[in-house]
Amino acid sequence: MSEWNATSYEGKDNLLRIVKNEAAAFFEMVDMPENWEKPTASGHWQVRDIVGHLVDTTEGYLERFDTTRSGTVAEALAPLTDMAKVADERALAFRDVPRGELLTRLKDDYSQAMKMFEETGEEDWGGFVVTHGYMGPMPSWFYPVGQLMDYGIHGWDVREGLGLEHFLGPDVADMLVPFAYIVWQATTVPSKRGDGDLDIAIKTTGHNGGTTRIKVTDDGMTYEAGSEEGAQAVIELDPASLVLHAFGRTRGGYVSGDMDAAKRFANCFFRF
Repeated sequence: MSEWNATSYEGKDNLLRIVKNEAAAFFEMVDMPENWEKPTASGHWQVRDIVGHLVDTTEGYLERFDTTRSGTVAEALAPLTDMAKVADERALAFRDVPRGELLTRLKDDYSQAMKMFEETGEEDWGGFVVTHGYMGPMPSWFYPVGQLMDYGIHGWDVREGLGLEHFLGPDVADMLVPFAYIVWQATTVPSKRGDGDLDIAIKTTGHNGGTTRIKVTDDGMTYEAGSEEGAQAVIELDPASLVLHAFGRTRGGYVSGDMDAAKRFANCFFRF
């Protein structure tokens, strides 16, 4: 279904719709002064630190698009393996900024970014390449997906930290399912897989549902659409559980086959 494929221009309007919904819900929570220094499910970050992180991330997107349009290649901030450390330092640096000023800054950044994404045409959606701070050269569509990760996953973090009864939004989960495999692939540490190569099938449902065959060897992780036949283990995850698992928030799923292989697979990744 093309409207659920963020890499396709046909999926652009649906993607931006979901980002807008998640951002609105996020702003509603962080606009409450009593929530500003509350804990979140994002490590040691408080709500204000997630706001600082989103300011840092969004302003980075805006600057990198401008730099690329000027004909210059934007420089990376750090390799993905160092993202957790560098992003943490940059987020915490905003703690001295007054709450009202930081929120105004984030909302202005968000509005500029959304305008930029809305104005991105079909050719540039997949053809205009901008260097990401941690992941290298990425096409334009990756950046609104990044905003969905920021407002969708970090919105979940805030709600979890506040102790609210909540779920990851189904639209967020469906849109991010394909990117869960990219996250896993980018964060694979082959040496952590234990004794021997892995051949795992992941089954999920929803708009981007199906069976994905994952292999982990000394060369890293590969994945492709396939069947569960012959897999060491089959892990069944609904879309939200799949996304939250890939982003290191929860452990879940129904495992059939070799439980040891499934556990070794779950241990293969570093958190960023």
